[in-house]
Amino acid sequence: MKLTKSERMELQRQASTRNGRADAARHARLILLLAEGLTWAEIRAKLDCSDSYISRWSQRFDKDRLAGLFARHAGRERYKVTDRIEARVLARSTKHQPADGSTHWSSRKLAAELGDISHMTVARIWAKHGLKPHRLEGYLASNDPDFEAKAADIIGLYLNPPAHAAVFCVDEKTAIQALDRKDPVLPLSPGRAERHGFEYFRHGTLSLYAAFNTKTGEVLGKTAARHTSAEFIAFLTDIVIHQPRGKEIHVIADNLSAHKSTPVKDFLAAHPQVHLHFTPTYSSWLNQVELWFGKIERDVIARGVFTSVSDLKRKLMRYIRHYNEQPKPVKWKYFDTTKRITTESIGTVH
Repeated sequence: MKLTKSERMELQRQASTRNGRADAARHARLILLLAEGLTWAEIRAKLDCSDSYISRWSQRFDKDRLAGLFARHAGRERYKVTDRIEARVLARSTKHQPADGSTHWSSRKLAAELGDISHMTVARIWAKHGLKPHRLEGYLASNDPDFEAKAADIIGLYLNPPAHAAVFCVDEKTAIQALDRKDPVLPLSPGRAERHGFEYFRHGTLSLYAAFNTKTGEVLGKTAARHTSAEFIAFLTDIVIHQPRGKEIHVIADNLSAHKSTPVKDFLAAHPQVHLHFTPTYSSWLNQVELWFGKIERDVIARGVFTSVSDLKRKLMRYIRHYNEQPKPVKWKYFDTTKRITTESIGTVH
């Protein structure tokens, strides 16, 4: 097959283009290989094509030259998803459950249910409207009738704390297990994560009391075998001792019964500078110490190996000491004050 100079230049341009059609580039490479004198067997190996493919496009080039290399089939019109199809998919996705008893739809399952659309069409409609049937999120709504007042009181302590007063977020992390691995821990190595054996020994549990200073980020910690009212009072006493004599102290705590017992009330009566603020029910997210508990859980507890309860206590307290060398307060922000909690109530701290 002989080519003119202009034909060769155009074929080379089509064969090397990165923005054109892939089939046009393949046709151009075929003709260039034929012009170089390669056999059909060699061309089949290079282009991964059949003899009929070589015969068809070489004949078209012989007859019409460059114009013959364009595909005759214009392709079908792009499938359009109409508003009616979208409405059917959305209605079935959000208002009906699969007939087989499944808890949620998959794109293939819904396409089979509707019958006349593909699973990719279902997936595109879901993506367009932000539907993710495979995802599940949990939520917890507070049923406290005084939610707004209590939340505003606590947020006010974060945003506008009383002058010359200390604000502490206090809670217990209970039933921390001292787990020891039966098999040796295989350390981290290139291409391989740290591995722990599945079996473990339980050496007992303890509770960790923590008071998070909202101004400095420092944490006062104490371990205890149980989380009782007496232990809570002892921890409040530790907080008072670590502050200047007579300094006003505000303590944010949850609604555990041990925090509201008669001995606790007696302690507050004997220490008028200590004020206890309770979060609304089911609203632990308002207590900043929960954020710090999440940190110590990730850093120490979740992957820790503890040979005894004493070893667990030692490692927890060592972590607290090192954390307090560079403490970080929580940068609390409340962005939308138009919802539920008003700016007027936030500004007032009792």
